[in-house]
Amino acid sequence: MDYRINDIDRVIKNAVTVMEDSKYQIFEICESARKEMFSLGQELNQVLAEAAAIIDKVDKLELDYRRARIRLTEVSRDFVRYKEEDIKSAYEKATQLQLELMVFREKETYLKARRDDLQKRVRNVEKSIERAESIASQINVVLEYLSGDLNQVTRILESAKNRQQIGLKIILAQEEERKRIAREIHDGPAQSLANIVLRTEIAERMLVKQEFQIVQEELIDLKSQVRSGIEEIRKIIFNLRPMALDDLGLVPTLRKYIQDYEEKSKIRTMFETIGKEIRLPSAMEAGIYRMVQEAFSNAFKHANPTFVILEITYQTQMVKIVVKDNGVGFHVDQIESRAKNSVHFGLIGMRERVELLDGRMEIESTIDHGTKVTIHIPVNGEQKEGVK
Repeated sequence: MDYRINDIDRVIKNAVTVMEDSKYQIFEICESARKEMFSLGQELNQVLAEAAAIIDKVDKLELDYRRARIRLTEVSRDFVRYKEEDIKSAYEKATQLQLELMVFREKETYLKARRDDLQKRVRNVEKSIERAESIASQINVVLEYLSGDLNQVTRILESAKNRQQIGLKIILAQEEERKRIAREIHDGPAQSLANIVLRTEIAERMLVKQEFQIVQEELIDLKSQVRSGIEEIRKIIFNLRPMALDDLGLVPTLRKYIQDYEEKSKIRTMFETIGKEIRLPSAMEAGIYRMVQEAFSNAFKHANPTFVILEITYQTQMVKIVVKDNGVGFHVDQIESRAKNSVHFGLIGMRERVELLDGRMEIESTIDHGTKVTIHIPVNGEQKEGVK
């Protein structure tokens, strides 16, 4: 039996190695496609600008040509007022404008065709990137499932079916979080850095031309963009794990989160602590923070409340967290039943976080009268001694 286990283990390891290599190859394909899309985007912008200028030029030439034809007709009919030189001049001008109009119409046709081709290529590259990212995401899920350690989760679940479901939900939730972070970095700092590179190239060219005033303006604008990029990066870091959680503790970090929540959602909030605040183990504080964050997020997304209340009670052997809102409420049994079959991590994720901390969670909700989530987390003597 042991040799079979070893064979299976070797097959899984080989599969993991192959998928890891494939993942990095897909990443390189994505990066190459993004560079191509960036280059195509620049070329498309240039073609669009040229096409707009050519279209304006064609419109102007058409107007001038019509006027020239009218002028030619006029001088050709009136031999009394106009001489042969006037007729010749009008004819030559009309002919010249006609030739110019033909040339610029050819350019317009070419640029429009070029524009359509570039737009089609950009769409194809975007689709390729989406497909590659989707494949990479699926590979990540499989890798996590093959190489992840689900033993800790296994101990707190009741059946093999539940173990498989929660394992996949956790992996999918992690993958969704990674995709969200990737999108934030791609849409925020990555775009800002790409723009900064372009602006520095402009400043460099202006410096060569000794356009010092323009260079100064570009540098001022660049400084502003760098500051904005730093702020975006700090927001992403804070969302990953608030640094204040380690430096200041759970309560000050939650106060800051709730203040930001109220400003963003326009929902009134209240935060109350009862008992003497104590520092908890880092993992426990992070777990409580994420549970509160999830509860407030659920209220915002689903409950439509006008206020949300957070109460934290520090007891000798227990920390009690209560989140209440005056939202639309729901049928607890129905929602929990749906959550077990859903790929979303919200409610079942909160329960699993609580159980990983050996706690318990109670949900009370009434239609049109709001929801109350109560969480009890035990604090044993060993944990207290480890906190300084």
